[in-house]
Amino acid sequence: MELRRMNRQHPPTNPAQSQPVTPDALRNQYESGATVDELVSASGLSYGMVLNRLHDAGTVMRTSWQTRRMRQDSQARRRLAARLRTLYEQQGATLAELAAVAGESRRGARRLLLEAGGTVRTPQQTLRMRAAARAAERQKLALSLRARYEEGATVPDLAKACNYSVATVYRLLHQASTRMRPQHRHGPTRPEGKRP
Repeated sequence: MELRRMNRQHPPTNPAQSQPVTPDALRNQYESGATVDELVSASGLSYGMVLNRLHDAGTVMRTSWQTRRMRQDSQARRRLAARLRTLYEQQGATLAELAAVAGESRRGARRLLLEAGGTVRTPQQTLRMRAAARAAERQKLALSLRARYEEGATVPDLAKACNYSVATVYRLLHQASTRMRPQHRHGPTRPEGKRP
């Protein structure tokens, strides 16, 4: 690794904090994935001085390949955390379900969720969220059945196509405020007030 000439005229400081940059602080940043060049830019120290302080702190130096791999792993973790947050917030997944998706423990899944900016729900909030999602899905199905019924499908046809009982299809059609045909008629529903 090429060393650059050290600047020994003034004790360098971190411009953001106006305090001397300690070897341990540099080591922590380096071990979190920062490169030496990035530490030079952030700290205002010379390249050689950053290296010396890292060595003073007992830092184990990486190769550029190891840095790339470390960052790729970090990016993969962020992507996984974002996916878990989406599952948790938009689909009502539980921490146990997130753990199964991530191949982690519940505690590990919770940590990833928090890293992505998520907020952990109570079990009661999860139950309410899932109940609301089921109700919305049921309403969507009811409206779909109504549209097919009004196009001429019969209740037994709909029950068979959806693998539901006839009674369930009737309940869903009523939920969608469907105007039912007389049982002997199987054609499309005609608007009220019009006769053939």
